[in-house]
Amino acid sequence: MKISFDKNGLVPVVVQDCRTGKVLMVAWADKDAVDMTVRTGYAHYFSRSRNKIWKKGEESGHVQKIDEILIDCDCDTLLYRVFQTGGACHTGYDSCFYRTLDGKIIGNKIFDPDKVYAN
Repeated sequence: MKISFDKNGLVPVVVQDCRTGKVLMVAWADKDAVDMTVRTGYAHYFSRSRNKIWKKGEESGHVQKIDEILIDCDCDTLLYRVFQTGGACHTGYDSCFYRTLDGKIIGNKIFDPDKVYAN
C-alpha cells in the first residue's frame, strides 16, 4: 500500500502492545523512519522537535519490536503492533496514556526517568 504522508512528509503512528491490546503512544514517522522500521524490525520515528529520526529505546533500552504494521482505510495513519520492552513513555509509565482528563493517574510507573535518562 502507498502511505499518504501529510504536507510535511509525516504520517501519524499509533503504537499498540500486541500482547495486551493497550495503546502505548502516538508518534510521527517520515518515509525514512518507516523504511528503517520495516528493514530492522524495530520502531523508528521522526522527532519534530529535534528534526531527526530516532529509534524507540535508543537511550532507555525500552525498544519496540515490531509484530505487524497496519495501515488505515485512508492510508494516512499507521498502527505499529509491538512487543514493548520496558516502559513506552519517557515519563516512566508503561503507556503515554497513563492519566485521565482530570489528572487521575491510572497507569503503572515502571521506571524512574531520572535514572534512565541521565544527562
